[in-house]
Amino acid sequence: MIVTRDALRIGQRQLRGDLVVPADAGAVVVFAHGSGSSRTSPRNRHVAEVLQACRLATLLLDLLTEAEADDRRRVFDIPLLAARLGEAVDACRAAPDLRGLPIGLFGASTGAAAALVTAAQRPEAIGAVVSRGGRPDLAGGALAAVRAPSLLIVGGDDEAVLALNRAALAQMQCARRLEIVPGATHLFEEPGALDVVAGLAAAWFARHLVATPAA
Repeated sequence: MIVTRDALRIGQRQLRGDLVVPADAGAVVVFAHGSGSSRTSPRNRHVAEVLQACRLATLLLDLLTEAEADDRRRVFDIPLLAARLGEAVDACRAAPDLRGLPIGLFGASTGAAAALVTAAQRPEAIGAVVSRGGRPDLAGGALAAVRAPSLLIVGGDDEAVLALNRAALAQMQCARRLEIVPGATHLFEEPGALDVVAGLAAAWFARHLVATPAA
């Protein structure tokens, strides 16, 4: 049995989000997509479906309204994105059907920076972070304050972003790991590459969020 809800009220605005809660969910993962994407991203939805099969609830949402998303300054406003993500975390903690489940964050591109800033600001609320092709460097000084175990996944052929992730990893003091997917580029469009990402993310969240391994 799967419980779904199309919208979750975030703060003072009605940001659109898609929440899927397996009946036996052991944790919830909130997705923060990157610039030029949305909650309907087929890549994030694919990862979300894998997580759902592993007893993880998922919330895919747009941190900006449609009008805001057209403003490039907002798209790269990491403090704003982190503030919105923090409101989404609060909404998850208050939602009756999530039953106080542990919370993880999955960020892509600029969404990864927002996820890491949110984890640094809310260490008591965030149990784990996964970044896919992320820009953790944009989290700046927040990197050293992250306490949640963090997994950075980068394509082996995404050389510029790989260098940024290596530099960010060196600044972090939490349990962390860099996983490189050989032959993959920034969007992991190569055959099988996204499946590797989903498997790595599911294993990381299962290890750090739920009491028993994901099935």
